[in-house]
Amino acid sequence: MSSPDQTHGAPRALIIVPTYNELENLPLLVEAIFDVVPDVHLLVVDDGSPDGTGELADRIAAADGRVHVLHRAGKQGLGTAYIAGFRWALERDYPYVFEMDADFSHQPRYLPDLLGAVEGGADLALGTRYIRGGGTEGWGPLRQLISRGGNLYARGVLWLPFHDLTGGFKCFRREVLEAIDLSDIRSEGYAFQIELTYRARKAGFRIVEVPIVFPDRTRGESKMSGRIVREAMINVVRLRFEV
Repeated sequence: MSSPDQTHGAPRALIIVPTYNELENLPLLVEAIFDVVPDVHLLVVDDGSPDGTGELADRIAAADGRVHVLHRAGKQGLGTAYIAGFRWALERDYPYVFEMDADFSHQPRYLPDLLGAVEGGADLALGTRYIRGGGTEGWGPLRQLISRGGNLYARGVLWLPFHDLTGGFKCFRREVLEAIDLSDIRSEGYAFQIELTYRARKAGFRIVEVPIVFPDRTRGESKMSGRIVREAMINVVRLRFEV
């Protein structure tokens, strides 16, 4: 097993950020992350962004040893991007691994809270919008209804106690990712996030919720689609009877 780059000392965690056309957000996000948690590493998983996000990530990585880049040929989906990032992390000595979006809906200011929860004994910390202290900003009534309804649906079908199963701001203890068979995960989008939490719960790991406020993105375009929502509804039922 190879060790992470030690230019800035032993990193506490790896933050995985999938990107597709995030040219405006990426340099701002990198700066914001390291302002809050300078002792982590960042892995950008870029799906061949036509706007040059991958090339920009390479330039950032060349200037800062804490940044790494994984290039993939074309847009292959959020779930497979994270799985590729998880595999990359598990080949190295990172004790904690984050999922984080590139669009600032996942605010870097919550990184210490999530990391602290796992360092304090949890195996998986979920950034949660729907508990005391959490919330959303800039969302219309329809989006609120879809999000809250989807979470209630997944909680009911899978018998899970967590309030935000579709969120993608998470911190894992590496043992969780080692225990989950990543090759069995077929979901994308919201369903991917639900499946990871469900598998971690079924494996007996301790999961905690950390409140976050989730603002709508201000730059770039949302990747959400009706197909992702439909897939989540179908895959929740599949998970209930297969896992």
